Amino acid sequence: MDREPDEKYPPIEPYEQGMLDVGDGNLVHWEVCGNPDGKPALVVHGGPGSGCGAHTRQYFDPGRYRVVLFDQRGCGRSTPHASDPAADMRHNTTAHLIADMERLRVRLGIEKWLLYGGSWGSTLILAYAEEHPERVSEIVIPAVTTTRRSEIDWLYRGVGKIFPEAWDLFRAGVPEAAGDGDLVAAYARRMESPDAAVRAKATADWCAWEDTVLSQETYSGPPPYSGRPGGARQALVRICSHYFSHGAWLEEGQLIRNAGRLAGIPGVLVHGRFDLGGPLITAWELAKAWPDAELTVIDGAGHLGGPATTRAVLEALDRFAAQ
Repeated sequence: MDREPDEKYPPIEPYEQGMLDVGDGNLVHWEVCGNPDGKPALVVHGGPGSGCGAHTRQYFDPGRYRVVLFDQRGCGRSTPHASDPAADMRHNTTAHLIADMERLRVRLGIEKWLLYGGSWGSTLILAYAEEHPERVSEIVIPAVTTTRRSEIDWLYRGVGKIFPEAWDLFRAGVPEAAGDGDLVAAYARRMESPDAAVRAKATADWCAWEDTVLSQETYSGPPPYSGRPGGARQALVRICSHYFSHGAWLEEGQLIRNAGRLAGIPGVLVHGRFDLGGPLITAWELAKAWPDAELTVIDGAGHLGGPATTRAVLEALDRFAAQ
């Protein structure tokens, strides 16, 4: 299909979709698009709690890929939705999501699949691949994170040195965490409040901070966090604060320390040099620990990427489509 190097493929619609019963009262929404006989690929969305977007389908050649997308527990079209305070978050952890991915693979009759996703999606991809390396053909990650506690501390405290005005407001949203208190855990507790006004205020404060961290990047449309619809925004903050206050239930540094398990899996890492939300050092350390990973650093790009990031991702996916 003829197109410019940084031009994504045309929009496509799913030819199959459904709700997968993953237990604990949870139903996970999934969809498949592209070529039913094509190379299997799984899109792992970010957030955690963002839900999968239709635009992500356009990174894949629809003639060569069988593209699977799913909404992780509690978000998107999966149920129960985390915007509902009655939704039980005890059964929403990294281990649960890894198990959900395996159930989906079996349900669709896929032996191996390429994994694609960035930001939180990269953490979940790495956790899944290190547990099930025999089920992964290749990995493509734009915006690398491993959700180490040091990375979480940077995002919700350290980068405040660059945006002190906004960080003071973020910190003021949870006065009970004054001083060196755990801001993320305090926000997580507020998102479990029975008071709707408390949850709404915490959601607004959290999203304002996240938008500030991305404020030096170029993007079109509404703010990436505050601009989401109300229910999606509240679910995102509830799930994010839940995961990050627990360090994603991963040992510190686990994903980089165990990257040797990915030996034999080709990987492409694409990271913006000026990603304030997830500094380049994480991608650098992962690339050194993963024998088969290629790291491309995009000068001038941040967490959201841009044309050069898109070009690098498309090139990698097109290359792997032939394998």
